[in-house]
Amino acid sequence: MKKYTLICMGLCAAVAFTSCKSSESAYKKAYEKAKQYDTANQQSTTGQEAVVAPVEAKPVDQARVVDNLDNISVRQESVQVIRGNGLNAFSVVVGSFGLLSNAEGLYQRLRDAGYNAQVVKNEEKNMYRVVASSFANKADAVVSRDQLRNTYPDAWLLYNQR
Repeated sequence: MKKYTLICMGLCAAVAFTSCKSSESAYKKAYEKAKQYDTANQQSTTGQEAVVAPVEAKPVDQARVVDNLDNISVRQESVQVIRGNGLNAFSVVVGSFGLLSNAEGLYQRLRDAGYNAQVVKNEEKNMYRVVASSFANKADAVVSRDQLRNTYPDAWLLYNQR
């Protein structure tokens, strides 16, 4: 009786393993179909003309270029000073808030820590930015930003467009 049970189990296992095997021809058919689809798409797109956007000419005095040879990103925004002294060209922003009261809280903490902090507003985005320090050149602003990132990891550079 045990012999028949073992033989039946062996036959069932052999049938199960051989029936689930996928054939190589099925993979080959799928590959050929995908290849035909790709070549058909390439042929249809090469027959179309390239669309070129018109170039808008701006006077030289309106084109602002920020030195980015060192690959350090700088956001360009037009901001107004709400609290504090005037801004220089490059500023280190340590916080952005939708409410003035939240921005003033961080502003006061920075002032207490000895920073020449300022609160500025971006009217376009309706956001209050808290500036920890402001510099005339980018290199000094980068050094300050890197130091502030120990306390404020999301600190970033702002170039005032005004």
